[in-house]
Amino acid sequence: MATVVAPAPRRTSRGNPWPAVISLSFAASIAALQNTAVVPLLPVLQRELNTSLSAVSWTLTLSLLVGAVATPLLSRFGDMYGRRRMILGALVLLVIGSVIAALATSLTWLIVARVLQGFVSALVPLSIGVVRDSVPRNQLATGIGVLSATMGFGSGGGMILAGLASGDWHLAFWIMAVIALAALVVVAFLVRDAAPPVKGRPDLLGAALLAAWVIALLLAVSEGGSWGWTSPGVLGLFAAAAVLAAVWVLVERRVAEPLVEMAMLVHRGTIGATVSSLLLGFSFFTLLTGMSGFAQAPEAAGGFGASTLQVGIYLLPSTLFMLVISLFAGRIMRRLPASSMVAAGSLITGLSALWLVIANDAPVHLYVASSAMGIGLGVGYAALGTMAVEHVAADKTAVAAGVNALVRILGGSVAGAAIAAILAAGGGYPVVFGAAAVAGVVAALFAAGYGYLNRVTAPSAH
Repeated sequence: MATVVAPAPRRTSRGNPWPAVISLSFAASIAALQNTAVVPLLPVLQRELNTSLSAVSWTLTLSLLVGAVATPLLSRFGDMYGRRRMILGALVLLVIGSVIAALATSLTWLIVARVLQGFVSALVPLSIGVVRDSVPRNQLATGIGVLSATMGFGSGGGMILAGLASGDWHLAFWIMAVIALAALVVVAFLVRDAAPPVKGRPDLLGAALLAAWVIALLLAVSEGGSWGWTSPGVLGLFAAAAVLAAVWVLVERRVAEPLVEMAMLVHRGTIGATVSSLLLGFSFFTLLTGMSGFAQAPEAAGGFGASTLQVGIYLLPSTLFMLVISLFAGRIMRRLPASSMVAAGSLITGLSALWLVIANDAPVHLYVASSAMGIGLGVGYAALGTMAVEHVAADKTAVAAGVNALVRILGGSVAGAAIAAILAAGGGYPVVFGAAAVAGVVAALFAAGYGYLNRVTAPSAH
């Protein structure tokens, strides 16, 4: 078979494309920050809004779910109407959602705000598309690596933001609004589209079906512990999720321009990255949310009774390690295969969770786990984007990146529901950390295995 030759990249400007890459990296980090900043605030929201932890957890889960649907949908709109326009639109929604959340006095308005904020998750594949069209081919892996690594840094930064706000969730969202506005201005000045728009039709039915079956699944998982796993309500939700998922697959296979290309989910070159992203997303959010909840739990319940500021301090090492690794992501990407980096990062993340299963009786163990998690996510996230696109044709790069972002977000959204189910069933935080550990180790095995297969079979493609 003849080698597929990628078209020559086009720059977003006449000169250096890297200011645009840096500004997009800043914006992508905020996409991650707006989710993780909510994690340590969940106990505060539960207390101040006088509701259950299961209810307030939807402020995180729904935002992730919206991101899962918006990611492929806005990626398609980006192809049709311009990626820069979609990026700016998502940032505008983030600013509006942050202001509404800062002013909210009820869970209903807070959820509305979080839904609006969720659209910003589409920034990652949209930004990768811009980078693909603007950065020279020999620097593409570096550009994508920088984007992916700063997303990991943003995840840690969200915890720090919540800590600096000292548990004042109104202040946290005001800070988020200011940061999002700054990103909006920077992107507006420095980013331009290089690729011309293409004609197409958005798959709105596919988006609706995706949202429907994922909501049914997450509701069943999150409420299984309290309703009863064999209750008619939970069984009905599982059945509805299965039926809706089957219908969604049928629609996506038959529609001319699907929201998600089913073939890309099982593509030989991407399936390792797809499964690894799903599991690493689950492992990360499970570990992050578990550490925050465990640290804030009363001492009588086995926790440390920490404030949100203390939680931010416990997790500061992860942020610092992700920042340092993001600075060297490009160099690392030029020396090591992306699959090896994802495998190593996933394994380290899984081991950091395992540490807390074994040792969790003193705050020092949180520092150890936080440090290891930062190293694992810094390495793994830096390579996920590249692993997802390096073995597909050039014209499928954006599609592969979108699918990869979608499954990573879905993994994170399942995490919140899984934690609620584990705690409701009386499993406790060690079980939560155990679930994160298993997911991280399995993600490592998939990344390593499929990376090896791709390297072994690569010559046959030429």
